[in-house]
Amino acid sequence: MNASFPVQLRLLVAFAFAAAAMVASGIALADGPDLIFRKSTVFKLLTPNDRLATYAIDDPVVDGVVCHYTVPEKGGLKGMFGVAEETSDVSIACRQFGPITFKEKFEQGDVVFRERRSLVFKKMQIVRGCDAKRNVLVYMAYSDRLIEGSPKNSTSAVPVMPWGPQGSVPKCGDFVSG
Repeated sequence: MNASFPVQLRLLVAFAFAAAAMVASGIALADGPDLIFRKSTVFKLLTPNDRLATYAIDDPVVDGVVCHYTVPEKGGLKGMFGVAEETSDVSIACRQFGPITFKEKFEQGDVVFRERRSLVFKKMQIVRGCDAKRNVLVYMAYSDRLIEGSPKNSTSAVPVMPWGPQGSVPKCGDFVSG
């Protein structure tokens, strides 16, 4: 064996680990959000560009509400292999797109969607609450880490309004547990 074997072995292990992470994230995204579009923000010559990506996610408990959110995606070698830690920046806009119906009761701050933003420690979450006094669903997107979270967040509100000729409006407060 030559002296470069440990370096080659380390590279092989790193590539295997990165490939496993990409496969795992691909499986997680199969049920996840719908990609609407991406826009490059930083050009990289031989590796993927840094981009902003906009996704749509339907609320799994509230029919008739969609949230669109935009997150940065790192390019370069780390981004290409899925090992880059993404920034905590996220923006969100949620809207009613049909009659709102509640499938079940929910807790204030229930997670609507969660996505890893680094290989191990960081995740982005979209959570839901209800402003019962105003009959408004409130969605908040934020990132957190195992050790230290980020104060960066974004909030969107969806008033529960009648849709079409039926005219009846459910009260979100009737579906909040506790």
